[in-house]
Amino acid sequence: MSGRLVSWITFRPQGEPVKRALGSIVVLLLLLAALAPPASAGFGGGSRGHDRDVRPIVFVHGSAGSASQFQTPALRFASNGYAVEDIEAVEYDTQFQTNTLAQVHERIDAAVAALLRRTGSDRVDLVGHSLGTYVSQQYLNSSPQRAARVAHYVNIDGVTAAAPPGGVDTLALWAEPWRYPGVTREISGATNVDLGEQGHTEAVTSEKSFREMFRFFTGRAPATTDVRPERGRRLVSGRVHFFVSNLPVVDGTLKVYRVNRLNGARVGRPVATFAVTDGAFGPFRAAPYARYELELTRGEITHHFYTEPFTRSDRFVRLLTDQPGGIVRSNMTASPRHTNLTISRNKEWWSDQGDRSDTLSVDGDEILTGIAPRTKRAIGIAVGDQLADGRSLLGQPIAAFASVPFITGVDQYLPAPRRLSGIRLRSVPRDSTRAHTLVVPAWPSSDHWVSVQFDAH
Repeated sequence: MSGRLVSWITFRPQGEPVKRALGSIVVLLLLLAALAPPASAGFGGGSRGHDRDVRPIVFVHGSAGSASQFQTPALRFASNGYAVEDIEAVEYDTQFQTNTLAQVHERIDAAVAALLRRTGSDRVDLVGHSLGTYVSQQYLNSSPQRAARVAHYVNIDGVTAAAPPGGVDTLALWAEPWRYPGVTREISGATNVDLGEQGHTEAVTSEKSFREMFRFFTGRAPATTDVRPERGRRLVSGRVHFFVSNLPVVDGTLKVYRVNRLNGARVGRPVATFAVTDGAFGPFRAAPYARYELELTRGEITHHFYTEPFTRSDRFVRLLTDQPGGIVRSNMTASPRHTNLTISRNKEWWSDQGDRSDTLSVDGDEILTGIAPRTKRAIGIAVGDQLADGRSLLGQPIAAFASVPFITGVDQYLPAPRRLSGIRLRSVPRDSTRAHTLVVPAWPSSDHWVSVQFDAH
């Protein structure tokens, strides 16, 4: 499942003394101006790319993925001077039930043409992840004209190749070595980098992979690998899609509410309302450090999405909703007496790696134990009272998700509704001491669904 709120992906088969002093200051300012990242402009900050080394970027996601897998890298590129609007994603049905590979290639053509036309750049940089590496390699190999419009290609933890696709300068990033004992994965003639003990999706969103991509694209190290807070309000926009087809929602209404960080309750009227007729919504202006609920109404279920505060302007917000009979809702029991949640992060949850495990508690209960071994690659977690019996059964996964790639679930009773308090979620990522905390209302699952997205940075 993908989107900023839900994101699960797979691949299958980042005087004289005074004069001298003034002169020194001028020289210093000139040096700083030369060294600093380009000034903010446009949608949400970043350069238009007057530096020839900075080209627009096109991202192609993997199976059941979306633009959200590149959200953290895009925010890091923007923190280093890229314009937000100069980073695009090509999205498609990865089950190829509603589009063909040729049609996806045509979408890449359109994205490339639009970026070149708007920016005046000579070429783009292309990034593929997982199944997106197959799509991208086939694209580059399909014609010399297509390859000629791509300056650099990054192949993230996907398919190997005997030569750089289409003869394009290639960087290949590899993760999860434990899955391929004794096997050398590489693209011959490319720069191949082992990311070490990183997960499959983590390979897209990690600081190390961003550092490698930025240096490969620009020939220099990034000024920062942090997602630096943007000054003032941030412009936020995105799309509402169905999981897993990535088809757009065309009959919904999206309302954006500011919420109380202590209990998740709404603060006043909606700050924005959008008719969702082609999947797109926004932009709306998000205040620094503020927390928001994005409420989607359509059909018989109201879907509530909650995120961490928006640090920078963002075009890659993806809200993934499930249709009746969908893979998530069909495996969870609804009731007016309990809440159902989906929790996601574009970095795998690990529970069996000792000191390198993640922690995730819901209403004070640690829920990862026993349900998120590293081999599961769990990115999405379904939480709810599976039997609607008012009891929790922690420590073992919901059997219905055992065979579903990258999705796990746990039977936890979350009473609903609640008058004064909300559901408190707290995560401490592996290799970090920083806690990520969100509090959301306890909406009854009979008429509501709740999705919570933790940042991968």
